[in-house]
Amino acid sequence: MFRFRTFILILILCLPGGVAAARAASPSARPGMQTPNRFTPDSARIRNPKARNRNNRLYDSIESKTSRRTVPRMLYNLVFVKPVLDTTSNGQFRDESSLLEPFAGKTIGQIAIERQQVFDPGGTWLERAANNTHMLTRDRVIRRDLLFKSGDEFDPQLIVRTKQLIRSRDYISEIDIAVQPDSVDSTRVNLVITTRDSWTISADGSIRSEGRTMVALSDANIFGSGNSLKFLTNFDRRDFSYGGNMVEYKIPNVLGSFYTAEFNAGRDFYSSLLDIGLRKEFLKPTDYEIGLTYNNIKDKRYMIEQDTSLLVKVRNLDAWAGYSRYLRPIKSSAYLTGRYNYSRTTLRPEVGPRYNPALHDQDALLLGLGLYREKFYTANMIYGFGRREYLAAGYKAEAVTGYTWGEFSDAVYLGLSYEAGGFCPIGYIMGGATLGSYIDPADGMWQRSAVDVDLRWFSNLFLLQRSRIRQFISFNYTQGWNRWSGSDESIRFTDTNGLQALNEYAIGTNRMILNSETVLFSPYQPWGFRLAFFGFADFGLLGYDSNIFKNEFFTSFGVGVRLRNERLIFNTIQIRLGIAFGKSGLVDCDYFRISNSTRLEQYRYRPTRPEIVDFK
Repeated sequence: MFRFRTFILILILCLPGGVAAARAASPSARPGMQTPNRFTPDSARIRNPKARNRNNRLYDSIESKTSRRTVPRMLYNLVFVKPVLDTTSNGQFRDESSLLEPFAGKTIGQIAIERQQVFDPGGTWLERAANNTHMLTRDRVIRRDLLFKSGDEFDPQLIVRTKQLIRSRDYISEIDIAVQPDSVDSTRVNLVITTRDSWTISADGSIRSEGRTMVALSDANIFGSGNSLKFLTNFDRRDFSYGGNMVEYKIPNVLGSFYTAEFNAGRDFYSSLLDIGLRKEFLKPTDYEIGLTYNNIKDKRYMIEQDTSLLVKVRNLDAWAGYSRYLRPIKSSAYLTGRYNYSRTTLRPEVGPRYNPALHDQDALLLGLGLYREKFYTANMIYGFGRREYLAAGYKAEAVTGYTWGEFSDAVYLGLSYEAGGFCPIGYIMGGATLGSYIDPADGMWQRSAVDVDLRWFSNLFLLQRSRIRQFISFNYTQGWNRWSGSDESIRFTDTNGLQALNEYAIGTNRMILNSETVLFSPYQPWGFRLAFFGFADFGLLGYDSNIFKNEFFTSFGVGVRLRNERLIFNTIQIRLGIAFGKSGLVDCDYFRISNSTRLEQYRYRPTRPEIVDFK
C-alpha cells in the first residue's frame, strides 16, 4: 500500500502544476472572505471547470489516503504546502477599495474578530507543537488597531488602510475583512475580521571585528499583547569576556491611542545607548501627528574622509507635531508640521567653523507645509514572497523652512521636495526629487547644498511555466555643492544607494547609480519556505567632479537566492555571489555574503516630521 501511495505522489509531481497543487475555496466560506486554502500559480490558468474539479477531487483523494499513516503523511506535507492566498493571479494589482464601494455610506454594525494560529491544525508535528506553544494575539490587540468602530459610516478607503496597518505589525502574517449585509437592516453591514498570527520568538546573532560577538533573543508578541521585547548580550569570542547587555522594548499602540512607545538601553563594549520615544503618525487623510524622543548615544562613527571610525557621544532631544486636513475638491490633504531639535556632542574629534559640521552643537526649528494623497493597492511577490502586500499610490509635495542656531554660526534652511508614484500597464513607477540648502543670513550665500533624485520601477509578473518573474530597476542621483569638510560632507556607496558586490573605498560629492535586478519566484516550497532566485547588474559613478561622467566608474554583477517563510518572523535569508569592476579592472569585491534582511516598508507618501535633506 505504501508503494502505491508513493507512486501516486511521484505521478502528481510529473503533472503540470503538481507540486503546488491547490484546492478551490470552500463553498462554506463567508461572502467576501478570502480563505487561505491550497494554491498553485497555475490555478488561474485552468479555464475548464470540469478539469479544475477533477484536479481538486484527485488532490483531495491523495490527502485522504496519505493521512492514515505517518510516512505517507510526512511525504504529503513535504510536497503539498499551504501558502497564503496569491492575490495577483495574472500579475495585476488589485484595488480592494473599489470592490467595497457598493457598501460605502452604510452603517457599520457588529464587528467580529476571528483569530487563527500560526499554522493550520492539520500540519506537521512541528507546526502543531509551535501552535501549542504560541500564545494567540489577544482580541483587544486586534481591535485597538481598527480605524473605525460600530456605528461609523462605512468607508472603503478606511477599511483598506486598517488592513495595511494591521498587516504591518510583526505579529500578524495575514488579515482579511469580510463585509456581510445585515439580514434585518439593509442600511447596516457587519464585519468579520480574520487574522493569522506570525511566529514571533526569534534568536539572532552577529560576529563583528575585534572579536566582538552578539547573541540575542526576542519576542515580538509578548503574551499575545503585541508588545515586543529583545534582549542582547555581548562578549568577546577570543576570551569570552563580558561586553554588556542591551534591552529593546516597544509598545506599537499604547492603550488604543495609536501612539508608539519605545525604550532602548544598555551598553556594547565601548558603546552605550539610552533611547526613549513616544510618537503618533498620520493615519487618516484628516489627522494629526506628534512625537517626542530623547537619546544619549556613545558609539564609533565612521569618518568618511579619513576612512576610519572614531568614538562620538551625542545627546539629542527631538519634538515635533503636525496637522492634516482633507480637501475634497482636490482629493488631497493639506498639512502643516513643525519640529524642534536640540543636539549636543560631548565626545568628539576636532571640530571647526567649517570642519565636521555634523558634530557641531546645534538647535534647529523647522516648519513644513505641503499637500499629499495616498491610496493603497494589494499585490504580492514584490518584496515578500507570497503574502499580501499593500502598496501606496499617490504624491507628496512639501516645502520646508527653518532656522538653525549653531556652535559657530547661524543659518536659514530652505528645502523643497516632490515625490509621486502609481500603477501603469507595465507595472509600478515612482519618482522623487529633493533640494535643500543652508543660507548664510549675513551674505545670502548658499552652503552645504544637496540634491537627491530617485526613480524606481518594477514590472508586472511574467509567467515562466510555474515560476513567476519580476524585473526591478532603480536610479539614484545625488550631488552636493559648497560642502565643507569632515564628517558627512562627502558621500560613498551605501547599502541603500550602492552596488551590491562592491567593497572598494571611494568617496565624492557627486554620485549616480543604476541598479537592475531580475527575481524569479519559484513554485517549490520545501518545508513551507519560499524560494526566490535573483540576478543583478549595478552601475555607478562617484567623485568630486561636477560632470558626473568624469568621475570614477564601477560595476558589479552577481546571482543569489532568498528564502522566506511567511508565517515566521525570522528575516529573509539571502545568499549572494558577486564580482565588481572599476575602470582599471577588478576591484575590492564582496564575493560571497550571507545576510538577513528585515521586513521592508513599502513606498509611502504620507508626511512625516520636517527633515533636512540627507547627504549620505
